[in-house]
Amino acid sequence: MSNKIKAGIIGGAGYTGGEMLRILVNHPNVEIAFVNSTSNAGNLISDVHTDLIGDTDLKFVSDIPQNIDVLFLCVGHGDAKKFLAANPIKESIKIIDLSQDFRLTANAIFSNPDSGLPTKDFTYGLPELNREAIKSAKNIANPGCFATCIQLGLLPLAAKGLINSEVHINATTGSTGAGQGLNATSHFSWRNNNLSIYKAFEHQHLNEIGESLLQLQPSLTDRLSFIPQRGAFTRGILASMYLESDSSLEEAQRIFEEYYSSHPFTHVSRRNIDLKQVVNTNKALVHVEKHGDKLFIISIIDNLLKGASGQAVQNMNLMFGLEETAGLKLKAAYF
Repeated sequence: MSNKIKAGIIGGAGYTGGEMLRILVNHPNVEIAFVNSTSNAGNLISDVHTDLIGDTDLKFVSDIPQNIDVLFLCVGHGDAKKFLAANPIKESIKIIDLSQDFRLTANAIFSNPDSGLPTKDFTYGLPELNREAIKSAKNIANPGCFATCIQLGLLPLAAKGLINSEVHINATTGSTGAGQGLNATSHFSWRNNNLSIYKAFEHQHLNEIGESLLQLQPSLTDRLSFIPQRGAFTRGILASMYLESDSSLEEAQRIFEEYYSSHPFTHVSRRNIDLKQVVNTNKALVHVEKHGDKLFIISIIDNLLKGASGQAVQNMNLMFGLEETAGLKLKAAYF
């Protein structure tokens, strides 16, 4: 046990915290040192995350021990900065933040002069884009779920400088993407048998998608037109996108397959794909078609795993020199 990575989790009662626990209780190289939740302190984790009955006898705590190697921030947007400002974390502890607070270049450095500790520089944690940088990073800003799914459908084209027209994107996410807190659009009676569009053309994940594409294709000037949808299902994201392209189908397939050939979780399928192939896994599947002068791309992920907690553990594996797939060989719930 002493040779294992000691992990702490902040915000362990929510969806991403629960998924983090589900992975880490079975991770061969990790010991969960503590799980923080002020509202559940003293309660058994398995009383909150009942799918973990029999897997762990840990209880939630209200304190924040610092005899750990890595800290996962499974907190809401805006709360990670507040947490770090109120709780100085030792420089030796690696931080993986699942909020949006440090994803953009302009926000990637956190400073807390009162702590006496150096500033914390966050690396954008999409392994299919920044794998080598992640390996040497001290702190990671985990990507957004929509951003992950859409980027995986576009990165190979950007790497070849082939995004030379407007990209039209439509993507639908499951109800867990809204988090555990209740609001008017997350109640079962509203969500079930329903479909709605929100934040059309203005979703916040567009900013991080744009930064990543510019990293690979600095000449990119074309618009990303993104229509997000709320789906009447629990988990997963399906993104479909198209753009004008001179590439043949065979050339496009080769570009995608070569780009992802060394990435263990992202796979290019020559057959059409569906969400059940990736739900409950850290996989991403991408499918490419050609229709006239349009290149059509479908990408799918589980929003809580490859779109959040699974990707965070993938980043941890890279940061600590572990096998990238450690603890993440999960089978889809296909039937």
